[in-house]
Amino acid sequence: MDTFCSDAELGYERNRTRFVPGEKLQLDEAYRLAHLPLIAPDHADVISSRPGATYRMGRHERIFSLVLPIPPDELEKSAAYRELDGELRQLPFANKIAWDLLPKRGDKLHATICGSLSKDVPYHVSDDERAALSQLGPLRVEVRGLFSGNINVGRLYLRVYPECRNGMNLLRRIQSALGRPETDLYLVGLFNFVDHLEAVEAAALHDLIQRWWHRSILTLDVTALWLLGASDDLVLEAAVEDVIALA
Repeated sequence: MDTFCSDAELGYERNRTRFVPGEKLQLDEAYRLAHLPLIAPDHADVISSRPGATYRMGRHERIFSLVLPIPPDELEKSAAYRELDGELRQLPFANKIAWDLLPKRGDKLHATICGSLSKDVPYHVSDDERAALSQLGPLRVEVRGLFSGNINVGRLYLRVYPECRNGMNLLRRIQSALGRPETDLYLVGLFNFVDHLEAVEAAALHDLIQRWWHRSILTLDVTALWLLGASDDLVLEAAVEDVIALA
């Protein structure tokens, strides 16, 4: 039987959006700076740039990260995912989801494991790092839905629950192998809002998240990771620079 890390070991509960009954859901500043300019550039609340931030209408220097790929065909084959997608399309905020984004970035769906490894120049994965990841071997993850966080409010994610092997979170093992900080959030960005949600829409979203919190979307056997380079947070302008085998 597969053993995956639990909510008690991960940060999803701690970092989820806190919905307030009767109140709207406002797109936050981080989202209005990094995401909204890419999908609704004429929106009145777009933040085109900000002192100290590298974003210019949602774009920035090329950043390279180690990510766990989510094959779009596996997602589409999941009956649970199709059910979730169908429910979203029937809810009162459906017209505020940027549905046209999904096909544009479907082949780059991922959960970030080690973010911002390098800028402009691709990160070099050393022989020692490759050997450490190879020794780890393939791993399993369970993808569950749905998640709205306390940062980038306006984006909806699926949550990745990594295999727990001999008491160890295997995604943390990967982070440790590259000398990176260990984290407890592994999110697959999927849906984006083009506007704030009214109170009734926010309540419908909260209800959907509650009902899908423990639902499994799919289980994946991961045999390789990507070094992904992207100039925007929606990976609209992204390329896989390297494939690192876990075998």
